[in-house]
Amino acid sequence: AAMFHSAAWDEGDRGVLSKEELLETFIANDPEIAEQICYCYEHIEGAIELMPHVIEWMENLKSRGYHLYVISNYGENTFEKTVDKMAFIPYMEGMIFSYQYKMIKPDLIIYEQLLKEYNLNGSECVFIDDRQVNIDAAVEAGFAAGVLFQNYEQAKSDLNVLLEK
Repeated sequence: AAMFHSAAWDEGDRGVLSKEELLETFIANDPEIAEQICYCYEHIEGAIELMPHVIEWMENLKSRGYHLYVISNYGENTFEKTVDKMAFIPYMEGMIFSYQYKMIKPDLIIYEQLLKEYNLNGSECVFIDDRQVNIDAAVEAGFAAGVLFQNYEQAKSDLNVLLEK
């Protein structure tokens, strides 16, 4: 609660707090565990791993002619410490990391930013996310549909059903 489920985490993803301000806020949330908070913050890369099958899935979609984009709530510190784990980047036509744009999901403006910046027609876009609130916002912003990611096989199947329509 001191870090990941705090309002400060969202503000870090939004990019409106410096890395130092963010760490100070986390510590202020629970000073009794300051040492653990500092360790976790400095070693955040240990909590981030590329999900199995991601590259295979992306290669499959690209081979079928689909274009891939990212909208991610991601803070600067986390990005800097994990960018080398993002093997998916070469498969992307475009990316929006929230801290760079000072906006986060599910704010409608971040979805609108992706559509505008990459000249996309929302009615031709499907949004995949692990939070229904983010999918709902994407659809409200003009995306044709969304897929709630619960696991790889389910999401792949749900997406294929949408793509066959």
